[in-house]
Amino acid sequence: MSLLLKNGRGLNHHTLVPLEVLITDGTIVKMQASIDSDEEEVIDLQGAFISPGLIDMHVHLREPGYTNKETIVTGSQAAAHGGYSTIAAMANLSPTCDTPDRFQKQVERNQQGAIKIEQYAPVTQGRAGHEVVDFKALNQAGARFFSDDGSGIQDAAVVYEGMQKMAELGVPMCDHAQDMQLSFGGVINDGNASQRLNLPGLPDVSETAQIARNLALAQVTGVHYHVCHVSTKESVDLVRHAKQQGVNVTCEVTPHHILLDETDITFDNSQMKMNPPLREVDDRQACINGLMDGTIDIIATDHAPHTDEEKQHGFLNSPNGIVGSETAFALLYTKFVKPKIWTLEQLVEWMSTNNKLIFDLPNAGELKIGSVADIAVFDLEHEFAIDDQQFLSKGHNSPFVGDKVYGKTVLTLVDGEVAYRRA
Repeated sequence: MSLLLKNGRGLNHHTLVPLEVLITDGTIVKMQASIDSDEEEVIDLQGAFISPGLIDMHVHLREPGYTNKETIVTGSQAAAHGGYSTIAAMANLSPTCDTPDRFQKQVERNQQGAIKIEQYAPVTQGRAGHEVVDFKALNQAGARFFSDDGSGIQDAAVVYEGMQKMAELGVPMCDHAQDMQLSFGGVINDGNASQRLNLPGLPDVSETAQIARNLALAQVTGVHYHVCHVSTKESVDLVRHAKQQGVNVTCEVTPHHILLDETDITFDNSQMKMNPPLREVDDRQACINGLMDGTIDIIATDHAPHTDEEKQHGFLNSPNGIVGSETAFALLYTKFVKPKIWTLEQLVEWMSTNNKLIFDLPNAGELKIGSVADIAVFDLEHEFAIDDQQFLSKGHNSPFVGDKVYGKTVLTLVDGEVAYRRA
């Protein structure tokens, strides 16, 4: 089977130029400005932008255990709707996949997905933070990434042991950095918004103290330490300094931590509740600067769906998290690329290329001849409003509903097969 993507545009030295792509048996076989071919299937892209499929290293699919919030099917369809061809699913499930048998069953479940799904295994048994898992056995069962995301591991000795064993296997530890003893029951950033709304604040030191501790342990063990969802200027500074000292550290930032800050919280709006919380203006700018100077390596959504009912109870009684798979590219393109703060190349690097390189994803495609055809196509010319009724995720919990943006997904291909196509 062959598929021809006609009348598209691709990047060439910061400029969008005509591009057509011929795909045969799931592989890119030709890329040039114009291709004459009598193919079995032709899709006219009408000038839309052809990108490598996006890669998201931080999503929550909720199955098993929380399928009222999301399922593997709906979460992967939502990702495809956002232009993602590969996602990595966190292990905060019930039960979590902390044994080889459970991990293999989870991998089997993930085959239902509309796109490629990499699966995290937890660092500790039951994600309880007390005893490390059998990393070697899980690795032999196929686990390549480990994280207790959703919880910070409080015991330094447990982290140290885990890092030593992961370093031996050459696998990364992906860390939710939060010291619970310094969190003080906070539900919102400890700052002006918490005071104005009379809500318990979550200090930024709860994140930075944990990162500082774990960077010291990473330096000693040599493990690849990946920091999830950094949110403070101090965190960015710590990672920057550690990289300069040769520590094997990478980190990610979410779209919401570079698009929003606590000044956007004008009332007790639980659509603005996430962990880490929205920080101060200076923190948001530090995260943007960290991306641009290479301190922050990738953008990951931390897609965290919840039911509509769960998110109706304000900051004190609603769960943390927002959905992000279906809005990330359009929001970031609109807010940063269109006003020429970033280039389109930078956005693609942070949302695709760097993820593939850092996490060694041989099955994730790239836009070159001979690569598997994992491709996303975006309409950069026509404005649209973010409409949660168009989401394919079960979750509608987003503070961006109603925003006017550019960059609607036209098509997502995975191994040359259509995972999403705009009607």
